[in-house]
Amino acid sequence: MTMKPDHSESGLTWFKSSYSSGAGGECVEVAACSEAVHVRDSKDTSRPSLSIAASVWAAFVGFAAQ
Repeated sequence: MTMKPDHSESGLTWFKSSYSSGAGGECVEVAACSEAVHVRDSKDTSRPSLSIAASVWAAFVGFAAQ
């Protein structure tokens, strides 16, 4: 899997997995900054993103990887 960057107007750099197809499947994009990780729906990027504390995101990813 590779990550494809998308530079948005918000100043965040959003990443979507290369596993995401253009066929309308479910996928999320993530953007990280020093204090939070932002998550949004890749099918409708105009909607608000969910902001999660970086430490909470790290715990989630660690749990999901198990």
